[in-house]
Amino acid sequence: MSARTASQQRNTAETRIKLSLDLDGSGRSEVATGIPFLDHMLTLFSRHSLIDLQVEVDGDVEVDFHHTVEDTGIVLGACLKEALGDKSGIRRYGHAYVPMDETLCRSVIDLSNRPQLELRAPDNTPDAQNFPFTLVEEFCRALASNLRCNLHIEVLYGRDGHHIAESIFKSLAVALRIASENDRRREGIPSTKEVL
Repeated sequence: MSARTASQQRNTAETRIKLSLDLDGSGRSEVATGIPFLDHMLTLFSRHSLIDLQVEVDGDVEVDFHHTVEDTGIVLGACLKEALGDKSGIRRYGHAYVPMDETLCRSVIDLSNRPQLELRAPDNTPDAQNFPFTLVEEFCRALASNLRCNLHIEVLYGRDGHHIAESIFKSLAVALRIASENDRRREGIPSTKEVL
């Protein structure tokens, strides 16, 4: 099996990003985005997906966190898409329920080449300290659009903003791990179209 790795750089007037990953890693990461909470989320994403991840971001965090969060999701999604190649032999679908104390989230993913995010959360879902919940959705939308996957995430319940964000990132990680794994019984592309 050939290596499923990717490295990309993206430079704009708002952010400069270098990111590399190995889909078949062991969950090692080096993450420095300039946003400690995002570093925490990407580190646990790496650990629970078993994707080795290196991320360096220099963004305009003095304006706010939006550009850094969204652009990091863009580059991560693009790298994942590159590393998956033609998707021959993968499971394609994955889902995971992940609890985090009082919180429970579900993520379901289809590596379909059809980008769509459905993120459902209770009205007035609380923010984590120093990290708005809306940025979790922005990250997921950027990732889904650039990975070109169908991604459904639902916060089934929860009260603490940190726990909710962490449960989302962990459930996404586990679902992606399952979907991107090689299926020993699978031959070729997992689609009747024979292309994804």
